[in-house]
Amino acid sequence: MSTNHPAVFLDKDGTLIEDVPYNVNPDLIRLTPGVVETLPALHAAGYRLFVISNQSGVARGYFPEAALLAVEARLRDLLAQINAPLSGFYYCPHHPDGSVPAYAVACACRKPAPGLLHQAAAEHHLNLERSWFVGDILDDVEAGRRAGCRTILLANGNETEWQLSPQRQPHFVVTHFGQIVRIIMKPERHQRVGAANVTLSRIGGVL
Repeated sequence: MSTNHPAVFLDKDGTLIEDVPYNVNPDLIRLTPGVVETLPALHAAGYRLFVISNQSGVARGYFPEAALLAVEARLRDLLAQINAPLSGFYYCPHHPDGSVPAYAVACACRKPAPGLLHQAAAEHHLNLERSWFVGDILDDVEAGRRAGCRTILLANGNETEWQLSPQRQPHFVVTHFGQIVRIIMKPERHQRVGAANVTLSRIGGVL
């Protein structure tokens, strides 16, 4: 079985969709600006699209795990409407400080751990070295790097801690989702880590 398929892994809240904390109401799910123009192009170029999301609301008792079924269905519907089908929806329901004992555990799937990316790669025969992770915080970047992907930080203000290390240094930094398509399609035409360092210093990262 071929393992040569490239993928674009997408953080959900604040990256793919507007950030509504702990939301599981499908009616409140809205794609972020730039998604409608970007994801169809990536799909047409052969990239498979996956959501990789921490959902600690389950562990915290804010909503049952089953509530995420409606969230996944809504995302699949929205992306199908723009001809950018979702190949997989992966989430971590755990948090070590959670209030629901079954989910209040340390795990290998909660970002910045790369467990969900490895799971998706195994189940869908993906080439992680040809794949990308796009997220709005440095935990996303670290998960992507630890899995062997190239990474893009969507610097939209959601990262507040700026705990930087080599594993948390994005390959590229953008300020609008629509910018990722040009980078992923032709990364050699764009400045890489050095420029990302400069960008991070300008937007609040402590280098």
